[in-house]
Amino acid sequence: MTKNQNQLPRVVIVGAGFGGLRAARALADAPVHVTLIDRNNYHLFQPLLYQVATAGLSADEIAYPIRGILRKQKNLTFIMSEVKSLNLKESEIITEQTAIPFDYLILAVGSETNFFNNPDLQQHSYGLKDLQEAQSIRNHILNQFEKATLETDERLRKAMLTFVIAGGGPTGVEMAGAIAELVRVMHKDYPGLDPQHIQVVLLEAMDRLLAHLTTDSSQSTLNALAGKGVQVRLNTLVKSYDGRVIQLSEKQQLPSNTLIWAAGVQAASLVRELSQEKLPQNRIKVLPTLQIPQNERVFLIGDAAYLPDQNGQALPMVAPVAMQQADLAVKNLLRLIQSEPLKPFYYKDMGSMATIGRNQAVAELFGLRLRGWLAWLVWLFVHLMQLVGFRNRLVVLINWAWQYWFYDRAVRLIEKGDCD
Repeated sequence: MTKNQNQLPRVVIVGAGFGGLRAARALADAPVHVTLIDRNNYHLFQPLLYQVATAGLSADEIAYPIRGILRKQKNLTFIMSEVKSLNLKESEIITEQTAIPFDYLILAVGSETNFFNNPDLQQHSYGLKDLQEAQSIRNHILNQFEKATLETDERLRKAMLTFVIAGGGPTGVEMAGAIAELVRVMHKDYPGLDPQHIQVVLLEAMDRLLAHLTTDSSQSTLNALAGKGVQVRLNTLVKSYDGRVIQLSEKQQLPSNTLIWAAGVQAASLVRELSQEKLPQNRIKVLPTLQIPQNERVFLIGDAAYLPDQNGQALPMVAPVAMQQADLAVKNLLRLIQSEPLKPFYYKDMGSMATIGRNQAVAELFGLRLRGWLAWLVWLFVHLMQLVGFRNRLVVLINWAWQYWFYDRAVRLIEKGDCD
């Protein structure tokens, strides 16, 4: 850091997800020095994690090195480290290695899987929040097919080939559709396995899928999944799981070696110490200006921030919210430095979408309701353009084209370091 940079206000950003990266870039020309901290050295495009988990894409196609993204930003230092705690009284961040002082702080820490204080679920089911979890799911699914070819007990073999997803939101729906399409590929790889033994089951505690969309979109999603062979069970709550049998709410059991938990997320544990108030998903209430109430120099954005919309409903935990909040947080931070009035946050909802697999998606954008092939094309375009780096976009496009024309999956590799 140069002498001139030492005299600049120190802005620390924790988290290099959608919100944190957006905030860092927005400060590129500001008269501040930025320190960006993340436990990983890459920015992850989380909406496509499920495709890594189902052998459609490889990890490097949805992740991009942070230093590569920000190498031209002269006022920024990147630190790869785990943040252990926040010392707001002394205005410093405590990492694994050291304490990092700040004048202004932007917390963009995101969310983590919510197992609702159920240790059995946490121990035996799979979350889907990072690359390691996605690769573990892929290895596990492929490994179940390998084990099933050697299993002589029909009951055990059927449990190996029963893949269950809990949660009927976008992640659960996309995961169920992708596994159903992967199963179609696996039929060709394992002709000796009885297709009747292979099941994909989606469990949802509510009475419909994609509850944030219209009932028409929910029904369209249900029909599309059924067409792919997915068994959807609504009004079904998972009570416990021991790694072999799923205990359901209506006192039914479902034998399965695989439970992918997509039934809830919560604010990252790092920020929960900021408030004693218990809010849904352990989120932390912020002011309309995105500051935390107890410290005007600390901004909290993204999944961990609780802020109602104009109708009194909490803003959704999605990337567009985080990125729009990052834009305002940076503007308000610079206003704060200049002692200017701060502005409140208003979310511009562009709509929602979810893919159900090849040629199938639902989208509600700009007041339009799309479904089927057209919605799928829109979904492809939006997600492709949001990827960081031209190479990533090109490789993902090629992989998607290959899968579309040849019904194949490119990354059917079991990594020995992460087998069951």
